[in-house]
Amino acid sequence: MTTATDSEPTEPVVMTSPGRAVVLDPTRPVLDVVVPIHNEDADLAPCVRRLHAYLGEQLPYTFRITIADNASTDDTLRIAHDLAAELPDVTVVHLPAKGRGRALAQVWSTSDAPVLAYMDVDLSTDLAAFAPLVAPLLSGHSDIAIGSRLARGSRVVRGPRRELISRGYNLLLRGTLAAHFSDAQCGFKAIRADVAKLLLPLVEDTGWFFDTELLVLAERSGMRIHEVPVDWVDDPDSRVDIVATALADVRGIARVGRALATGRLPLAQIRAEAGRRRGLAPAGAVPGVPAGMIGQLVRFGVVGVASTLAYLALFVLLRDHTGAQFANLVALLLTAIANTAANRRLTFGVSGSGHARDQAQGLAVLGLGLALTSGSLATLHALVPAPDRGLEVAVLVTANLMATVLRFVAMRVWMFGPRRSEEST
Repeated sequence: MTTATDSEPTEPVVMTSPGRAVVLDPTRPVLDVVVPIHNEDADLAPCVRRLHAYLGEQLPYTFRITIADNASTDDTLRIAHDLAAELPDVTVVHLPAKGRGRALAQVWSTSDAPVLAYMDVDLSTDLAAFAPLVAPLLSGHSDIAIGSRLARGSRVVRGPRRELISRGYNLLLRGTLAAHFSDAQCGFKAIRADVAKLLLPLVEDTGWFFDTELLVLAERSGMRIHEVPVDWVDDPDSRVDIVATALADVRGIARVGRALATGRLPLAQIRAEAGRRRGLAPAGAVPGVPAGMIGQLVRFGVVGVASTLAYLALFVLLRDHTGAQFANLVALLLTAIANTAANRRLTFGVSGSGHARDQAQGLAVLGLGLALTSGSLATLHALVPAPDRGLEVAVLVTANLMATVLRFVAMRVWMFGPRRSEEST
């Protein structure tokens, strides 16, 4: 195996609960780096050779690189096997179906390494961040480590569209699932194998939302997530369908939010097994937020995600026939009426009379949302004379997130406050 310290004796590995240091074992790799790929015959070889050289020269422990091929139809799988024959400690796993999450779940669940990681094949993240990523997991300080393009100290080169979508998505996670990590989708993460063993059976997504779901469940289970600011350069040849991926992520948020709200996930059991009980708030608690507010936030987030999906569908459907501003007005009006009714009953538990008054107040709050979304569209068209549909949708998602936060405050304090809830009982 490749290592900078092959001659130094080490003790057998002792897999312990989170919070304990990993003892190294000379008979197995300390780190297993998974590179998920699909039809990457042009970039695979140079990127894996570069990664292998860096790990061998810069990291003082053994490693393995696992190329996880997701149903490639070009020469990717053949090149992967050629690399495995050429380079020591490179292996290949072939999966008959696509999905980054599917590849990570399969390799991580069967790996014998105590620390598991993955990188996107384009190596957009500077490899110098590898040691800071893995060190807190080996020491026992942290359970998961993620590269962050949005943390202070990171340096990122990418276009305004991707920057806006990334920031909007992470703001959406904070508003709906009360997430505290800053960057869910950076393709540069590591996890302790003992933590992965606890969490992977609960993660349902097999695609791009896998990362987000894993991090949300880890955070709610009391795991410690370490963030590493990274230097990151966007791959201009990325073939990710941003709009389709964003919609799939929103559906994933709704599913996870529903599971958290109904208590379907055994997070308390995971917390107990991980030994994260002492000095920690109950599972799902958010520091500084009143306990009675957590359930409302989750239910409001689920309703909001459903409303956002309906809003975007209506906007896209009407956009070509009516123009952006009118499509925005109609989509916002229809979904706001449904949103008010759903939050009235499901989020704040208000029933009985008062529907007309509530809808009138809801339309008043709608005015604020309309001002934010219309103003955002107007600003976008002033800066970019002919923006594409994806950029319009990204701007609207961000503006709607801001309006959603204000809507929750207005509903909780003004429309459906404690007095209204008492009246309905």
